[in-house]
Amino acid sequence: MALIRSASNPILSAADIPFDASLIFNAGVCKFHGRYVMVFRNDAGFSPDGWDWKDVYTNLGIAFSNDGIHWDVRPEPWKFAADLVATSPEIFRFYDPRLTVIDDLCYLCFAVDTRHGVRGGIARTADFEKFEILSLSTPDNRNMVLFPEKINGRFFRLERPFPEYSRNYQERFDIWGSYSPDCRYWGESEVVLGVEDVPFCNAKIGPAAPPIKTERGWLATFHATYKDPECALHGWEVANNPDAVWHKKYLAGLMLLDLNDPRKVIGISSSPLLEPQEKYELEGFRGSVIFPGGMILEKDGEVKIYYGAADTVECLATAPVEELLAQITPYTPRCRA
Repeated sequence: MALIRSASNPILSAADIPFDASLIFNAGVCKFHGRYVMVFRNDAGFSPDGWDWKDVYTNLGIAFSNDGIHWDVRPEPWKFAADLVATSPEIFRFYDPRLTVIDDLCYLCFAVDTRHGVRGGIARTADFEKFEILSLSTPDNRNMVLFPEKINGRFFRLERPFPEYSRNYQERFDIWGSYSPDCRYWGESEVVLGVEDVPFCNAKIGPAAPPIKTERGWLATFHATYKDPECALHGWEVANNPDAVWHKKYLAGLMLLDLNDPRKVIGISSSPLLEPQEKYELEGFRGSVIFPGGMILEKDGEVKIYYGAADTVECLATAPVEELLAQITPYTPRCRA
């Protein structure tokens, strides 16, 4: 695999943040008006030496870059997210941003924890100062990513509902796709990729970074979880709670979707695109976690993939787009489990 981790990894961590910060991860990244923009999740109040849950909170930060590696972080948490939580009696946490540029506007997909379940939302902005919220899903849905252009005149998104009752109370969640005429009302939903179709996963999958367009199809990342109850993957969470056992490894996968109807999978990588192996991916709040949140195709054909590592830091890996496409093998869906 030609994917190369940046020598600057981690490219963003708590030490780089000018306000209270602990875990910097699961960021959305895009190129907007000539600059790289990152909106990152910050879970504050944690420490490898222990913490009290009542002191833990989440906010979002925003950073800009000229090269996609070195970042200028705004001095305060992002006001848009803070105001939404502060003014809504229903919402108490806003997190996991994803950024997509469509028709000179930047769209933000996000998750919110509410008193009645987890909801996925979409907002848009022209300047990262003022945002308009377009939609909020019903519970339970998250990991939404928008495609960077309309498909036959309509918006398209990947999403990850997580039903337990209809999946026999198992953590077997799949990737779905939906269309919208206006980014407000969504429908024509179908399963895109099932857990049973991913050879390196035995639990849940979900969308990761918004996709990029190639001549062969939409190239999209996804996250996949491999659960091994016999394997304790150590992290701060476990160290702070002797009764806890973290036994989920998060991997990144790659799939190719049809240009005209991205609910159709053309191909998939038979092995992980990226799996934890570096110290900053293996050690942190949750060990052995990789979660892509941004993917940018440069003019020279290089693909930048931004990912959270160990739920603690934000990282970057790169590869030529043709070498990523070479990892795709034909897709044959299994019998739906």
